Amino acid sequence: MSSTTPLSYLSAAGDRAGTILPLTWFTLIVSIVVCVVIAVLLYVGVSRRRVRQTAQIQQVPVTQAPGGLRWISVGLAISAVPLVITLVWTLSALAATSGPPAHPGLTIDVTPHQWWWDIQYEGERPSDIFNTANEIHIPVGVPVLVRLHGGDVIHSFWVPQLSGKTDAIPGQINLSWLEASTPGRYRGQCQEYCGAEHANMGFEVVAQTPDDFRRWRADQLSPAPPANTAALQHGQEVVEFRCGLCHQVRGTGAGGRAAPDLTHIMSRRMLAAATLPNNPGTLVAWIQTSQELKPGTLMPDQFLTATELPDVQAYLETLK
Repeated sequence: MSSTTPLSYLSAAGDRAGTILPLTWFTLIVSIVVCVVIAVLLYVGVSRRRVRQTAQIQQVPVTQAPGGLRWISVGLAISAVPLVITLVWTLSALAATSGPPAHPGLTIDVTPHQWWWDIQYEGERPSDIFNTANEIHIPVGVPVLVRLHGGDVIHSFWVPQLSGKTDAIPGQINLSWLEASTPGRYRGQCQEYCGAEHANMGFEVVAQTPDDFRRWRADQLSPAPPANTAALQHGQEVVEFRCGLCHQVRGTGAGGRAAPDLTHIMSRRMLAAATLPNNPGTLVAWIQTSQELKPGTLMPDQFLTATELPDVQAYLETLK
């Protein structure tokens, strides 16, 4: 299971993060020890050099106290030890984690945009390829190759319990990889300032058993269910007309690719790049007042009428 702290970097749930974790703890402990030692030495120095009487300030000649250079030499020698250890350990961790897996069991393409994540799953046939948004599903125990594409500005892909940080830069493809050892949900976040809603550009990695992942993938490949009532047909028509230029709903006339794929939107736990819980209330609020909930997002407020909104909500809730 994932940590109760959403972006905890002090626990690991995969081989890649497991390689980095001991180094993180070492540098954290050394940093704390250094801060404590400096604070103690400052306190001792200040307390021992108190002015004992009010006297006129006079010019004091600069002299070299006996043993002064020895303190500096000993301090530098002690400081060099953890620095050398950290350097060697860091290079070793980079060598173990920087390259992609030799035999990935799954390949996904991730394209960050302002401010959401587009995830495309590869397949042996074109019909096996599909897109989802802001939620990455992976099978437990399988190394996953992540190809990062720059969508607009520089973003950074980071899942602290599974992976280190890798930038997504426009004009090039950077490689990262994930592997989870335990089923659960692991929070990810953009770690490169990318605009006003940078802090609200999160995603989730859902690690599942291989059987659960296969079932999820089969469900994602299916098109949207048919609208079998008049209200649902009206809702689908409104979605195609009002949303279809940006959003895609496979199996309908909504074929946009500029915004998240909505074909199975209700299968996701969160909305708006892991900003809002996915429930009927927040779904309606996001449709009508997205600019209030996430100012600057490219999705405009829709201002659907009292007859349009309930039918659109009902139709979207069938997209599971």
